[in-house]
Amino acid sequence: MWPWPEQRRERWLEIDRQWARWLHRGAQRLPLLRLLVVASRLGDGGLWYALMLVLPWLGGSPDGLVCTLQMGAAGVINVVLYRWVKLRTGRERPCVDCPDIRACAKALDRYSFPSGHTLHAVSFSVLLSWHYAAWAPLAWAFTLLVAASRVVLGLHYPSDVAAGAITGFVTAGTLLALWPW
Repeated sequence: MWPWPEQRRERWLEIDRQWARWLHRGAQRLPLLRLLVVASRLGDGGLWYALMLVLPWLGGSPDGLVCTLQMGAAGVINVVLYRWVKLRTGRERPCVDCPDIRACAKALDRYSFPSGHTLHAVSFSVLLSWHYAAWAPLAWAFTLLVAASRVVLGLHYPSDVAAGAITGFVTAGTLLALWPW
């Protein structure tokens, strides 16, 4: 027999907390912790902004400019979406809710759902992969590091990262459908 909706929700939240605790144990490994702190910091936006600035020159014409404009549009759309959702859900970060999870990096805002770092990384990697298939392995490797960093560093639950990834795919896919060149 299926539990009532509230019981299912509470069960899901507990599973999410368990996965967050398990993944957060990776922060005990100093080399991994350092790598993920760097990935998270680069995922704050600086790397993406620098890439957008140089793409028109490095990426050839018109792909470099188009990719930059699409990434800029995705960035604006994603910020509006994730801030709106974060304020509506008000989900506290695991480092706030779980006494056995500590923040290993500074959070850029208060709430955790969805992961803005993952949302942007996925969205930008979809766009980069569309325009520059040869760059896809590097972009996706970085995106996986950013996504993993958010949970291991105690800043997000796995479901925050999953929601960010799904949203990033949707926003990038929508931009490519509406603006395919």
